[in-house]
Amino acid sequence: MFKDLDPLLHSQLRLSVMSLLISVEQADFVFIKEKTEASSGNLSVQLEKLSNAGYIEIIKGFRGRKPLTSCRITKKGINAFENYVNSLKDYIDIKK
Repeated sequence: MFKDLDPLLHSQLRLSVMSLLISVEQADFVFIKEKTEASSGNLSVQLEKLSNAGYIEIIKGFRGRKPLTSCRITKKGINAFENYVNSLKDYIDIKK
């Protein structure tokens, strides 16, 4: 009756990151850090986990002479996020 929830997305910070990235083309590290109120170290670790799963792409570059890290959600990440949300809806809608 109930679908398994994706353990990778069942973390508050990783789910927050995915929720942000699903609605934008790309977001830089500072923006994500500010919106999630995560520490730099914790955010870096969680972004790496999402990247290793193929859910996001991490883009390293420069803005002028300053390093810039940005992220964007992948098609696999969009599918995983949508499946996660649909699974949660199944938990909420017990009339099925």
